[in-house]
Amino acid sequence: MDKDKRGKLRFDSKAVYIPPDEATRAVNPPIVMASSFQYDREIFQRIVDGERKDVNIYGRCGNPTEYQFEEQMMAIEGADACLATASGMAAISVTLLGLLKSGDHIVCDWTTYSSTHEMLDHRLTDYNIETTFVDTADIDAVKAAIRPNTKVIYFETIANPSMKVAPIKPIVNLAEGNGIIVVCDNTFASPYVMRPLDHGVDIVVESATKFIGGHSDIIGGAICMRSDKLPVDFLEQIRWNTMVKLGAPLAPFNAWMLIRGIQTLSVRLERQCKTAAKLAAHFEGHKAVKGVWYPGLESHPQHNIAKSQMPKFGAMLTFEVKDADAALKVLDNLELSCFSASLGGTRTTTQIPALMAFLDIPQEERLEMGIRDGMIRVSVGLEDVDDLIEDFDAALAKI
Repeated sequence: MDKDKRGKLRFDSKAVYIPPDEATRAVNPPIVMASSFQYDREIFQRIVDGERKDVNIYGRCGNPTEYQFEEQMMAIEGADACLATASGMAAISVTLLGLLKSGDHIVCDWTTYSSTHEMLDHRLTDYNIETTFVDTADIDAVKAAIRPNTKVIYFETIANPSMKVAPIKPIVNLAEGNGIIVVCDNTFASPYVMRPLDHGVDIVVESATKFIGGHSDIIGGAICMRSDKLPVDFLEQIRWNTMVKLGAPLAPFNAWMLIRGIQTLSVRLERQCKTAAKLAAHFEGHKAVKGVWYPGLESHPQHNIAKSQMPKFGAMLTFEVKDADAALKVLDNLELSCFSASLGGTRTTTQIPALMAFLDIPQEERLEMGIRDGMIRVSVGLEDVDDLIEDFDAALAKI
């Protein structure tokens, strides 16, 4: 199948179809488990002449299995280019360090993944890169935060763990008028739920560890780009001047596992999104629950925004009980659902964000993010929804 025809396939077909391996005609791509590759005079000369991705140089610089994963990510994200990384945080770090220099400024949503927030608020400041945190659901607040040296607007498609949804098109329009690059973390949604590049975002970062891998057994990340503002080879530039120098490549076996994960992404998320919607509606009517945050609920503050830009509402939700002790009691009494740190797998996983992922963020900042101690984050898996409801109800009855 030629590239143009492949590009016209619908999402499910793009996720499943992989061109047969040229050497073996294998339906699934082989794993190239090599850190080094043998040169001959011709290959050596091509490298000297400046070729990079078309020749195999060294495992940290690139690997055929990694490139295959990048091709699959480009297909499902609707991207023109992709760079695979060792983790989601590597994708974020490589992107921002590739875009920014000393003296630059970022506008970022208050509510992002804790490691992202800490990097922006505590580490990039060491390099004279400053961040202004705002509510990106408020386009006037975003506009007011822009400075002459603002280079990036950064937000999450569905924010962790508040489930906030930012209006993408107004942000993109604002950025275009100011020559700013828009970077979006799409991890909580995944390309099945949302494709921000289709809405004008310049760069999408994904923690492929989560829904793309989908089985809680691998770590990886991806940077995907479709932008008129950046050079067409921008991701190849940051492969060499940033990612390779930081030593953050995706391992070949992980790349192969992520390719496999992509093939079942749509069928997993279809089920997980339906279950999440039913679970959110159940929690909304539960007497022990103070509040529920799920973009598909009409009570969600940005429900209309979500409805206008998402065909699905995702498999993540957050609900709140009275305090941290009650939250811990609920999670400790779950039997079917898993009390765990991560998300996006086949098992339903839960955590207390304020006391886990965001523990190192001062409480004052957590409250600014909308994160309270009694909040419970739920990543919905593939279990039967009625079994999940029974499991949560039994645990909630303990408080």
